[in-house]
Amino acid sequence: MSHLNYNHLYYFWMVCKQGSVSKAADALFLTPQTVTGQIKALEERVGGKLTKRNGRSVQPTELGQLIYKYADRMFGLSYEMLDIVNYSQRSNVLFDVGVADALSKRLVSKVLMTTIPEDNSIHLRCFESTHELLLEQLSQHKLDMILSDCPVDSTQSPGLYSRKLGECSLSFFSSDNIKEVDFPAVLEERKILVPGSRTSMGRKVSQWFDQQGLRPNILGEFDDVALMKAFARYHKDVIFLAPNLYLSEISEGLPFQLIANVNELKEEYYVIFAERMIQHPAVKSVCEADFSNLFD
Repeated sequence: MSHLNYNHLYYFWMVCKQGSVSKAADALFLTPQTVTGQIKALEERVGGKLTKRNGRSVQPTELGQLIYKYADRMFGLSYEMLDIVNYSQRSNVLFDVGVADALSKRLVSKVLMTTIPEDNSIHLRCFESTHELLLEQLSQHKLDMILSDCPVDSTQSPGLYSRKLGECSLSFFSSDNIKEVDFPAVLEERKILVPGSRTSMGRKVSQWFDQQGLRPNILGEFDDVALMKAFARYHKDVIFLAPNLYLSEISEGLPFQLIANVNELKEEYYVIFAERMIQHPAVKSVCEADFSNLFD
Protein backbone atom coordinates (compact mmCIF):
# COMPACT_ATOMS: atom_id res chain seq x y z
CA MET A 1 0.00 0.00 0.00
CA SER A 2 1.49 3.35 -1.05
CA HIS A 3 2.09 6.17 1.39
CA LEU A 4 -0.96 8.05 2.70
CA ASN A 5 -1.11 11.83 2.32
CA TYR A 6 -1.44 12.99 5.91
CA ASN A 7 -2.51 16.50 4.89
CA HIS A 8 -5.59 14.97 3.25
CA LEU A 9 -6.24 12.94 6.38
CA TYR A 10 -5.82 16.01 8.59
CA TYR A 11 -8.33 18.03 6.59
CA PHE A 12 -10.85 15.17 6.80
CA TRP A 13 -10.27 14.94 10.57
CA MET A 14 -10.86 18.68 10.95
CA VAL A 15 -14.12 18.50 9.01
CA CYS A 16 -15.35 15.76 11.34
CA LYS A 17 -14.23 17.72 14.41
CA GLN A 18 -15.83 20.97 13.24
CA GLY A 19 -18.97 19.40 11.80
CA SER A 20 -18.85 21.25 8.50
CA VAL A 21 -16.50 22.05 5.63
CA SER A 22 -16.86 25.81 6.09
CA LYS A 23 -15.93 25.71 9.81
CA ALA A 24 -12.96 23.44 9.07
CA ALA A 25 -11.86 25.78 6.28
CA ASP A 26 -11.97 28.76 8.66
CA ALA A 27 -9.92 26.86 11.25
CA LEU A 28 -7.38 25.83 8.60
CA PHE A 29 -7.28 29.27 6.91
CA LEU A 30 -8.23 27.64 3.61
CA THR A 31 -11.14 27.95 1.19
CA PRO A 32 -13.98 25.40 1.43
CA GLN A 33 -13.22 24.36 -2.15
CA THR A 34 -9.64 23.47 -1.19
CA VAL A 35 -10.80 21.38 1.78
CA THR A 36 -13.42 19.59 -0.34
CA GLY A 37 -10.81 18.82 -3.00
CA GLN A 38 -8.41 17.37 -0.43
CA ILE A 39 -11.12 15.10 1.00
CA LYS A 40 -12.03 13.89 -2.49
CA ALA A 41 -8.38 13.01 -3.03
CA LEU A 42 -8.41 11.02 0.22
CA GLU A 43 -11.62 9.25 -0.88
CA GLU A 44 -9.93 8.22 -4.12
CA ARG A 45 -6.96 6.96 -2.11
CA VAL A 46 -9.03 4.77 0.24
CA GLY A 47 -11.59 3.82 -2.40
CA GLY A 48 -14.80 4.93 -0.71
CA LYS A 49 -17.03 7.80 0.36
CA LEU A 50 -16.00 9.34 3.68
CA THR A 51 -18.63 12.01 4.39
CA LYS A 52 -22.35 12.58 3.97
CA ARG A 53 -24.61 15.57 4.36
CA ASN A 54 -26.98 15.87 7.32
CA GLY A 55 -28.82 19.15 6.91
CA ARG A 56 -26.18 21.87 7.08
CA SER A 57 -23.65 19.67 8.83
CA VAL A 58 -21.34 16.93 7.57
CA GLN A 59 -21.10 13.49 9.14
CA PRO A 60 -18.67 10.64 8.44
CA THR A 61 -19.92 7.56 6.63
CA GLU A 62 -19.28 4.11 8.11
CA LEU A 63 -15.90 4.04 6.36
CA GLY A 64 -15.33 7.64 7.44
CA GLN A 65 -16.01 6.76 11.09
CA LEU A 66 -13.39 4.01 10.95
CA ILE A 67 -10.78 6.32 9.44
CA TYR A 68 -11.71 9.17 11.77
CA LYS A 69 -11.22 6.92 14.83
CA TYR A 70 -7.61 6.22 13.82
CA ALA A 71 -6.99 9.80 12.69
CA ASP A 72 -8.24 11.11 16.03
CA ARG A 73 -5.77 8.92 17.89
CA MET A 74 -2.93 9.93 15.54
CA PHE A 75 -3.47 13.68 15.71
CA GLY A 76 -4.33 13.54 19.40
CA LEU A 77 -0.92 11.99 20.02
CA SER A 78 0.75 14.59 17.82
CA TYR A 79 -0.79 17.42 19.86
CA GLU A 80 0.22 15.66 23.06
CA MET A 81 3.78 15.39 21.74
CA LEU A 82 3.88 19.12 20.94
CA ASP A 83 2.48 19.97 24.37
CA ILE A 84 5.14 17.87 26.10
CA VAL A 85 7.89 19.41 23.98
CA ASN A 86 6.47 22.86 24.70
CA TYR A 87 6.56 22.67 28.49
CA SER A 88 9.69 20.53 28.77
CA GLN A 89 12.01 22.44 26.45
CA ARG A 90 11.19 26.05 27.31
CA SER A 91 12.99 27.81 30.15
CA ASN A 92 9.62 29.39 31.05
CA VAL A 93 6.71 26.97 30.72
CA LEU A 94 4.02 28.40 28.44
CA PHE A 95 0.60 28.05 30.08
CA ASP A 96 -2.54 29.21 28.25
CA VAL A 97 -5.57 29.46 30.54
CA GLY A 98 -9.14 30.30 29.65
CA VAL A 99 -11.25 32.02 32.31
CA ALA A 100 -15.04 32.14 32.18
CA ASP A 101 -16.03 35.80 32.28
CA ALA A 102 -18.65 35.19 34.98
CA LEU A 103 -16.12 34.19 37.67
CA SER A 104 -14.81 36.45 40.41
CA LYS A 105 -11.38 37.60 39.28
CA ARG A 106 -10.12 37.81 42.86
CA LEU A 107 -10.72 34.10 43.39
CA VAL A 108 -9.43 33.22 39.92
CA SER A 109 -6.18 35.07 40.58
CA LYS A 110 -5.68 33.17 43.84
CA VAL A 111 -6.28 29.85 42.08
CA LEU A 112 -3.78 30.78 39.35
CA MET A 113 -1.16 31.72 41.95
CA THR A 114 -0.81 27.99 42.70
CA THR A 115 0.55 27.47 39.15
CA ILE A 116 3.50 29.82 39.69
CA PRO A 117 6.66 27.87 40.64
CA GLU A 118 9.08 29.27 43.20
CA ASP A 119 11.54 30.34 40.51
CA ASN A 120 8.73 31.98 38.45
CA SER A 121 9.68 29.80 35.47
CA ILE A 122 6.32 30.10 33.74
CA HIS A 123 4.81 32.24 31.01
CA LEU A 124 1.13 32.57 31.94
CA ARG A 125 -1.36 33.78 29.32
CA CYS A 126 -5.00 34.30 30.37
CA PHE A 127 -7.93 34.58 27.98
CA GLU A 128 -11.44 35.56 29.06
CA SER A 129 -14.61 34.46 27.27
CA THR A 130 -17.82 32.47 27.68
CA HIS A 131 -17.82 28.88 28.93
CA GLU A 132 -18.95 27.59 25.52
CA LEU A 133 -16.30 29.41 23.48
CA LEU A 134 -13.55 28.39 25.89
CA LEU A 135 -14.57 24.74 25.63
CA GLU A 136 -14.36 25.00 21.85
CA GLN A 137 -10.84 26.45 22.07
CA LEU A 138 -9.78 23.78 24.56
CA SER A 139 -11.03 21.01 22.26
CA GLN A 140 -9.05 22.62 19.42
CA HIS A 141 -5.85 22.50 21.56
CA LYS A 142 -5.66 26.30 21.73
CA LEU A 143 -5.83 26.30 25.54
CA ASP A 144 -4.17 24.17 28.22
CA MET A 145 -6.83 24.60 30.90
CA ILE A 146 -10.10 26.37 31.69
CA LEU A 147 -11.44 27.83 34.92
CA SER A 148 -15.22 27.93 34.71
CA ASP A 149 -18.40 28.10 36.77
CA CYS A 150 -19.79 24.79 35.50
CA PRO A 151 -18.31 21.35 34.72
CA VAL A 152 -17.88 19.74 31.33
CA ASP A 153 -20.12 16.95 30.08
CA SER A 154 -17.59 14.31 29.00
CA THR A 155 -20.28 12.54 26.95
CA GLN A 156 -20.66 15.68 24.84
CA SER A 157 -16.98 16.64 24.94
CA PRO A 158 -14.97 13.39 24.86
CA GLY A 159 -11.40 13.71 26.09
CA LEU A 160 -12.21 16.67 28.37
CA TYR A 161 -12.47 16.34 32.14
CA SER A 162 -13.37 18.64 35.02
CA ARG A 163 -12.72 18.81 38.75
CA LYS A 164 -14.59 20.97 41.23
CA LEU A 165 -12.27 23.29 43.13
CA GLY A 166 -14.84 24.75 45.50
CA GLU A 167 -17.82 27.01 45.86
CA CYS A 168 -18.61 30.40 47.36
CA SER A 169 -21.95 31.60 48.73
CA LEU A 170 -23.47 34.77 47.33
CA SER A 171 -24.97 37.79 49.02
CA PHE A 172 -26.84 40.92 48.07
CA PHE A 173 -24.94 44.14 48.76
CA SER A 174 -25.89 47.78 48.50
CA SER A 175 -23.77 50.71 47.39
CA ASP A 176 -25.83 52.93 49.71
CA ASN A 177 -26.64 52.81 53.40
CA ILE A 178 -30.10 51.28 53.79
CA LYS A 179 -31.34 51.57 57.37
CA GLU A 180 -34.29 49.19 57.23
CA VAL A 181 -34.43 46.33 54.76
CA ASP A 182 -37.40 44.09 54.02
CA PHE A 183 -35.67 41.21 52.25
CA PRO A 184 -36.37 39.89 49.65
CA ALA A 185 -39.14 42.46 48.94
CA VAL A 186 -36.45 45.15 48.61
CA LEU A 187 -35.32 43.47 45.36
CA GLU A 188 -38.60 44.57 43.78
CA GLU A 189 -38.41 48.07 45.24
CA ARG A 190 -34.82 49.02 44.45
CA LYS A 191 -32.83 48.81 41.25
CA ILE A 192 -30.58 45.74 41.24
CA LEU A 193 -27.58 44.44 39.32
CA VAL A 194 -27.38 40.70 38.58
CA PRO A 195 -25.15 38.22 36.69
CA GLY A 196 -25.84 38.00 32.95
CA SER A 197 -28.58 35.61 31.87
CA ARG A 198 -26.22 33.72 29.55
CA THR A 199 -23.98 32.71 32.47
CA SER A 200 -24.51 29.67 34.68
CA MET A 201 -24.93 31.91 37.73
CA GLY A 202 -27.34 34.18 35.89
CA ARG A 203 -29.59 31.21 35.14
CA LYS A 204 -29.45 30.09 38.79
CA VAL A 205 -30.39 33.58 39.99
CA SER A 206 -33.33 33.72 37.57
CA GLN A 207 -34.59 30.38 38.91
CA TRP A 208 -34.20 31.64 42.48
CA PHE A 209 -36.29 34.73 41.69
CA ASP A 210 -39.02 32.47 40.28
CA GLN A 211 -38.93 30.23 43.35
CA GLN A 212 -39.30 33.28 45.60
CA GLY A 213 -42.14 34.65 43.50
CA LEU A 214 -40.17 37.84 42.85
CA ARG A 215 -40.27 40.24 39.93
CA PRO A 216 -36.90 41.95 40.42
CA ASN A 217 -36.35 45.56 39.41
CA ILE A 218 -33.27 44.91 37.28
CA LEU A 219 -31.16 47.88 36.24
CA GLY A 220 -28.34 45.87 34.59
CA GLU A 221 -26.91 42.44 33.85
CA PHE A 222 -23.15 41.85 33.93
CA ASP A 223 -21.12 38.83 32.92
CA ASP A 224 -18.15 40.21 34.86
CA VAL A 225 -18.78 40.56 38.62
CA ALA A 226 -15.85 42.98 38.96
CA LEU A 227 -17.45 45.29 36.41
CA MET A 228 -20.76 44.98 38.27
CA LYS A 229 -19.08 45.97 41.53
CA ALA A 230 -17.33 48.93 39.88
CA PHE A 231 -20.64 50.07 38.39
CA ALA A 232 -22.29 49.82 41.81
CA ARG A 233 -19.62 52.00 43.42
CA TYR A 234 -20.44 54.92 41.12
CA HIS A 235 -24.20 54.39 40.82
CA LYS A 236 -25.73 54.99 44.23
CA ASP A 237 -28.93 53.41 45.49
CA VAL A 238 -28.48 50.05 43.75
CA ILE A 239 -28.29 46.50 45.10
CA PHE A 240 -25.98 43.94 43.52
CA LEU A 241 -25.28 40.23 43.90
CA ALA A 242 -21.71 39.10 44.47
CA PRO A 243 -19.64 36.36 46.16
CA ASN A 244 -19.25 36.61 49.94
CA LEU A 245 -15.56 37.37 49.55
CA TYR A 246 -16.63 41.02 49.20
CA LEU A 247 -17.47 40.97 52.91
CA SER A 248 -13.76 41.53 53.45
CA GLU A 249 -13.94 44.69 51.37
CA ILE A 250 -16.65 46.07 53.66
CA SER A 251 -14.29 45.58 56.60
CA GLU A 252 -11.64 47.43 54.57
CA GLY A 253 -13.84 50.52 54.50
CA LEU A 254 -15.28 50.32 50.98
CA PRO A 255 -18.80 51.77 50.64
CA PHE A 256 -20.83 48.56 50.54
CA GLN A 257 -23.49 47.31 52.90
CA LEU A 258 -24.47 43.68 53.30
CA ILE A 259 -28.19 43.28 52.63
CA ALA A 260 -28.62 39.50 52.95
CA ASN A 261 -26.78 36.26 52.41
CA VAL A 262 -28.48 33.71 50.12
CA ASN A 263 -27.20 30.24 50.99
CA GLU A 264 -29.13 28.66 48.13
CA LEU A 265 -27.03 30.57 45.60
CA LYS A 266 -23.44 29.46 45.25
CA GLU A 267 -20.80 30.31 42.67
CA GLU A 268 -18.98 27.10 41.75
CA TYR A 269 -15.44 26.83 40.45
CA TYR A 270 -14.21 24.06 38.15
CA VAL A 271 -10.96 23.34 36.40
CA ILE A 272 -11.42 21.77 32.96
CA PHE A 273 -8.60 20.15 31.01
CA ALA A 274 -7.89 17.70 28.22
CA GLU A 275 -6.71 14.24 29.18
CA ARG A 276 -3.38 14.82 27.46
CA MET A 277 -2.66 17.84 29.71
CA ILE A 278 -2.87 16.04 33.06
CA GLN A 279 0.95 15.84 33.18
CA HIS A 280 1.39 19.57 32.56
CA PRO A 281 3.02 20.85 35.78
CA ALA A 282 0.66 23.83 36.10
CA VAL A 283 -2.47 21.75 35.49
CA LYS A 284 -1.25 19.18 38.04
CA SER A 285 -0.65 21.88 40.63
CA VAL A 286 -4.24 23.16 40.31
CA CYS A 287 -5.77 19.68 40.36
CA GLU A 288 -3.77 18.64 43.42
CA ALA A 289 -4.14 21.88 45.39
CA ASP A 290 -6.45 22.16 48.40
CA PHE A 291 -8.56 25.30 48.05
CA SER A 292 -10.84 24.69 51.05
CA ASN A 293 -9.40 27.65 52.99
CA LEU A 294 -9.77 29.92 49.98
CA PHE A 295 -13.45 29.18 49.49
CA ASP A 296 -14.26 29.13 53.21
